[in-house]
Amino acid sequence: MKNKIPLILFCMLTTYSAFLWADTRTSYQSFVPQNWNILSRAQGDLNGDQQPDLALIIEDTDPKNIVKNDRLGNPQLNLNRRKLLILLKSPQGYRLVASNSTLPSEGDPESPCLADPLGEDNSLSIKNGLVQINLHYWLSCGSWYVSNHLFTFRYQNQSFKLIGYDTTDIHRASGEINAKSINFLTGKIKKTSGGDAFENQKASQQESWSKLKQKYTLTLEQIDFKHYGEYE
Repeated sequence: MKNKIPLILFCMLTTYSAFLWADTRTSYQSFVPQNWNILSRAQGDLNGDQQPDLALIIEDTDPKNIVKNDRLGNPQLNLNRRKLLILLKSPQGYRLVASNSTLPSEGDPESPCLADPLGEDNSLSIKNGLVQINLHYWLSCGSWYVSNHLFTFRYQNQSFKLIGYDTTDIHRASGEINAKSINFLTGKIKKTSGGDAFENQKASQQESWSKLKQKYTLTLEQIDFKHYGEYE
């Protein structure tokens, strides 16, 4: 019986590995549905195997989702859905390992003055093996604040875990900055307030540290980018 256990484990691991790579495709573009476009593309090694993995933001192009706006803001709002795809590369091709369908659309019917939250060049990036999503909120009417929300994910235990969340609010008149940085690995929160973004003054900023009241283990699939929570 003892000799059979290693053989059983080997068969289980071999079957599991074959299952994981069953849907390996030679072209990453084959993961993009018909009539969808690639908005952003980032490349880098995400799992330490020296292969060029990919992160993609894709968008539907259905003309029915481009609606007329009679209020302030853009005359037309693009409400087409967007998705984030994470593809790991092997010598055989690409495999989809994570996705998220909660990214904000270009237009927002509730805030028609809002610019595209994913319109900045740094909206999607891969740095040092980490995937980062940066949402930039700027309204041409109705608010004095500009805000950024940066989500950082790391591949571990066969999934992409949220390890960092950084948010920054800047008042467009005074330049005052309020920022919060959460490290989910250490459980520490850094808060910064004051200063002047226009004058690049940091001397008057106040800084405080605290700890998360609970432990979070969130994967990319569990994040709602449209309604992200307040982690404390």
